[in-house]
Amino acid sequence: MIAFLIKRLFHALLVMFVISVIAFAIQDNLGDPIQQMVGQSVPESERAELREELGLNDPMLTQYLRFAGNAAQFDFGYSYVFNQPTTSVIARHLPATLELVAASTFLIIALSIPIGVYSAIKPRAWLTRFFMSVSIVGISIPVFLTAIVLIQIFAIGVSVSPFPAETGWGAWLNDVLSTEGGMPAYGRGDPVHVFGTWDTNFASLEGLTYLVLPAISLASIMLPLFIRLIRAEMLEVLQSEYVKFARAKGISMRRVYFLHALKNTMLPVITVGGVQIGTLVAYTILTETVFQWPGMGLMFLNAIERSDIPLIVTYLMIVGLIFVITNTLVDLIYGLVNPTVKLTGKPA
Repeated sequence: MIAFLIKRLFHALLVMFVISVIAFAIQDNLGDPIQQMVGQSVPESERAELREELGLNDPMLTQYLRFAGNAAQFDFGYSYVFNQPTTSVIARHLPATLELVAASTFLIIALSIPIGVYSAIKPRAWLTRFFMSVSIVGISIPVFLTAIVLIQIFAIGVSVSPFPAETGWGAWLNDVLSTEGGMPAYGRGDPVHVFGTWDTNFASLEGLTYLVLPAISLASIMLPLFIRLIRAEMLEVLQSEYVKFARAKGISMRRVYFLHALKNTMLPVITVGGVQIGTLVAYTILTETVFQWPGMGLMFLNAIERSDIPLIVTYLMIVGLIFVITNTLVDLIYGLVNPTVKLTGKPA
């Protein structure tokens, strides 16, 4: 395990080095930092003096080494817009994004596993066909459109009655859909302060209501993929010899499905899931924009609009670090799910 951790640490440093090179390289293509820092009336002589003071006239290698050294200490400079260290700006917006990703991940896990297992156990059932049809639609619809539809239905309300009013459930659904001012669909509300820059929506019922629609919208990206992946892997595992042997021994089908089969189904799911859950951080840009959720995604778009280069670079580095940490944790979870997997790559 120690050898594996050392190897993964080396890989993580290599990946972060590549990300730092890319982030440093794109700085020159995002605009002139002097132009963003001073006004139009500042004379050229003062601009040149400021450029020299900031080291922008130094060779590229010198500039990169200075950038990498500061980045290793989590010093990415000051935001042009907020006039604060970029890490402070990120720390203020990061909790909102992480909570949104956590809520979406919970929905994905809570729904994809039972639906995927059921669809594999009963592949010809009408409910399975319904789930598969809905998953195809879910994969095809972009996240911003899902968000807009959710806002229209559950926050604004609809003026028509799509369900038969003769039935009790139809009348109830029509009342729910036609209600104006239902679920909140803008901002984060009034989250509860925990410590430092961390405010949470998980600590109050009102805060959770603000999370519902953004979390469902973000989960809709990955949920259909996970359902279909778990179903496909489960179907393959159910045809394996050890499952047939377990059935022949008279082991209860529930134990066969949820202990023997599901456990071996989860390895490839974890492989894909670890990467895809990490990408949810990137997908929050669209979700946070539609719902005006004050997280890193919305902050990143504002930084691009205002050409806040240090903040853009910091965002790229932090997101890259999240990906590296996520992939490392996925490799460690391999050993917990299936102890026969050798993390060091040595034969058993």
